[in-house]
Amino acid sequence: MTRANLDKKPADVAAMFDRTADRYDLLNTLMTGGMERWWRREVVRAVAARPGERVLDLAAGTGTSSVPFAAAGAQTVACDFSLGMLRVGRRRQAGVENLAFVAGDALRLPFEDGSFDVVTISFGLRNVQDTAAALREMRRVAKPGGRLLVCEVSHPPNRLLDAGHKAHLKIGLPLLSRVSSNPDSYTYLADSTLAWPDQPALAGIVQSAGWTKVRWRNLTFGVAAMHHAVNPG
Repeated sequence: MTRANLDKKPADVAAMFDRTADRYDLLNTLMTGGMERWWRREVVRAVAARPGERVLDLAAGTGTSSVPFAAAGAQTVACDFSLGMLRVGRRRQAGVENLAFVAGDALRLPFEDGSFDVVTISFGLRNVQDTAAALREMRRVAKPGGRLLVCEVSHPPNRLLDAGHKAHLKIGLPLLSRVSSNPDSYTYLADSTLAWPDQPALAGIVQSAGWTKVRWRNLTFGVAAMHHAVNPG
């Protein structure tokens, strides 16, 4: 069975998520000790989607993260490159108004320039093969003045907390993987988290992709972080 590695070959990563689609939301809850649900609520507050806006939710998976934007009245597109995740999402979110599921690669988004008021991606940017190129593509499909919200795992600035976080990734997740039907997914997600840039480094990548007014807010002492930015047009 092909295993996703940190070279992040799109076919391998997509295949991994296809295999975990039915239990993906449970996997997130187990990995984060339930904190992921609070983080996603904070994303909803930060995006502050409004009726009439168009929101692109990238790496949306089963659409769980997209539903609140649609419920707020925004025309929402849940985009993911895992067809397995999209199939589960369409089934679970059947009947949700203002929500469409679209297959797409973050490096080659199937949308016209300036299509969206908001582009957001939660816990998916680190799975993209070229972070900077993906951020440039997100800026392309954002309207002038459009907002970017990236929520991603990060690194606690406190050294003691960071050491504990790394221990969870290196020891706790491998223990969870022993009872999983897809242990490779735990290994990949732990490795990709450890290799991910910290908050200032990611802010620099966002800015280099052409976004302005870049800022971030730590969640749970920096275990995760939300990066905000604006497309200058």
